[in-house]
Amino acid sequence: MFTHAITRRPSEEMVEGITSANLGTPDPHLALAQHKAYCMTLATLGLELTVLDAEPGYPDCCFVEDTAVVCEHVAVLAPLGAPSRQGEEASVEPVLLRHRPVVRVSPPALFEGGDVLQVQDTFFIGLSERTNMAGATALGEALARHGYAWHALEMGDALHFKTDVSFVGDNTLLVSPFFDKAPELARFRRIVVDNDEAYARNCLFINGTVIVPAGFPRTLAAIKALGRPTVELDMSEFRKLDGGLTCLSLRF
Repeated sequence: MFTHAITRRPSEEMVEGITSANLGTPDPHLALAQHKAYCMTLATLGLELTVLDAEPGYPDCCFVEDTAVVCEHVAVLAPLGAPSRQGEEASVEPVLLRHRPVVRVSPPALFEGGDVLQVQDTFFIGLSERTNMAGATALGEALARHGYAWHALEMGDALHFKTDVSFVGDNTLLVSPFFDKAPELARFRRIVVDNDEAYARNCLFINGTVIVPAGFPRTLAAIKALGRPTVELDMSEFRKLDGGLTCLSLRF
């Protein structure tokens, strides 16, 4: 069960953020309203929030999940894989230190939190353009010292592992067709989300409720069929920067 979350407000500079989405330029004012709704939802689901201000010089700073991996026993600070984002993690560290001991990983080992999915005592780490094997190994070893298992998985063409795989409770994953056959995920019930609703593969499971991006009716119906309470949120402006629901918070 999650009790805390760290978020960071979107910046006016987000119009210069990294993207491959080809969905147009994000509107910072609309993004701020959507971020406020996101934070209110987390609070309603029982989380105590720390909301950080936007950080000048970092257009992608609202995607705070990438800056660390946090579990019950430790927080591992990420040496982010995107050069323009390296340094974002520094301002997150003192906030994490209020809650967990912090381990730092140094380049050339690289990882981003969006490539890391925790399910109970196991971490799945995607090897992407942002996370290399050295980074996965450094993170995995830091976690293993606290009793966690970890697996590194080869990626397809997704930006992050959690772009293609998310946990929705009761041993169930939303997955892309690429990861449906991954042997490391064979023990899970898998709901395949086809490419026309690909953005909805990234849902956020908080204390029994699944937060779902608005506008993807088949994925929403599949989650509701599991008997889960759901909340839909408009993520249009973050989608323009390849950002999803998990990207906007560190939960622990």
